[in-house]
Amino acid sequence: MSNYEPAKVWKYEEGNGGKFAGINRPTAGAREDKKLPVGEHPFQLYSLATPNGVKVTIMFEELLALGIKEAEYDAYTIDISEGDQFGSDFVDINPNSKIPALLDKNNGSPIHIFESGAILMYLAEKFDKFIPKDTKSKTQMMSWLFWQMGSAPYLGGGFGHFYAYAPEKFKYPIDRFTMETKRQLDVLNKHLAKNEYFAGNDYSIADMAIFPWYGALVKGKLYDAAEFLSVHEYKNVLRWADQLIKREAVLKGRLVNRTWGEEQVRERHSEKDFDGLNLNYE
Repeated sequence: MSNYEPAKVWKYEEGNGGKFAGINRPTAGAREDKKLPVGEHPFQLYSLATPNGVKVTIMFEELLALGIKEAEYDAYTIDISEGDQFGSDFVDINPNSKIPALLDKNNGSPIHIFESGAILMYLAEKFDKFIPKDTKSKTQMMSWLFWQMGSAPYLGGGFGHFYAYAPEKFKYPIDRFTMETKRQLDVLNKHLAKNEYFAGNDYSIADMAIFPWYGALVKGKLYDAAEFLSVHEYKNVLRWADQLIKREAVLKGRLVNRTWGEEQVRERHSEKDFDGLNLNYE
């Protein structure tokens, strides 16, 4: 039982514990003048292969797999553990200092896009791909996309933080966020019992948004928590995840801006960056 009593007014204490204690602060904005590299392609992505970053690189690789050359992109790694996201150029694109951040050169009239869901929507609308055409399916897709954006913080900042990253283990927050994570998995499982994808029969940006979080979770790639969460119970989510990892674009997308593991594409500038890599979901 904790004896902690909150003060009447909270005060920031530097280095207050946890994996990102050295960079977390209660203020926004740039901390240093820092230029971002710019490549030759129409899109410049500044990201890391965390679940939110992988959503966008899957989308780019899916567009390129359709032969849409206008979707070519350069992807540069942002090391969030070193505070790259607080450089001045990055903050110009994303004032919230989170990955991913996207620059569309837009023929000399640059457009800045931040928040992974907004980036997916922007690209889907720009190229008219991976958004269902009929109103019913499109609305279902939008609902699930926004579900992911609202739900994943409970999985990542809640369960993931207290189960995997917090400097000490406490039963109450782990129990609380485990229960919510399992409830979310049950929501997905029940929907996928009646639908092939999240927008019915259409593979869409909703699947791309949900997979790097919940697909990775049930496949044992997130927080090393598959056994703890009894993910075998969610058979429909596993079926759906297994379906997505057969897609080459998904396998490529998860490697872009990856800085760990045997297979990495720290920067992506062309298809050649995948040469010689094992694209299996290892």
